[in-house]
Amino acid sequence: MSAPLVDRLRDRGYRLTAQRRVVAEVLAGDNTHLSADDVHTRAAAVLPEISRATVYSTLQQFSALGEVRELALGGAAKLYDPNISPRHHHLVCDRCDAVFDVARGVDAPTLCAHEHHGMVLEAAEIIYHGVCAACAEATIDRAREE
Repeated sequence: MSAPLVDRLRDRGYRLTAQRRVVAEVLAGDNTHLSADDVHTRAAAVLPEISRATVYSTLQQFSALGEVRELALGGAAKLYDPNISPRHHHLVCDRCDAVFDVARGVDAPTLCAHEHHGMVLEAAEIIYHGVCAACAEATIDRAREE
């Protein structure tokens, strides 16, 4: 997976203010997919004075730099993924909205020329939907109790 976000930003010479650093640290991890509100909650636990507007602005800056992927996976909120390389697909639990990376290279189906609708294709992303192990176990436990 990719190097930690803080290291990538530092290597690019990006100025890391306390606010930017805490947002980058909150996004640490290989399987992190957080909404802006989640990032704010976690960042405020470390740096109480950080505003929601600063978090949103910082996430947009990181996204514009190409250091964070903004994901629209069908939920109400966009999620931010610091795992930018290699390009990867995602698993989404339809019950709890948990998101997991698909680390291995799974090719997307190719489209016939008439299916492009005149677009020049640059990338494809597959989103697998299902029920995560925790939700499946909870369903089994509820059934046993009934």
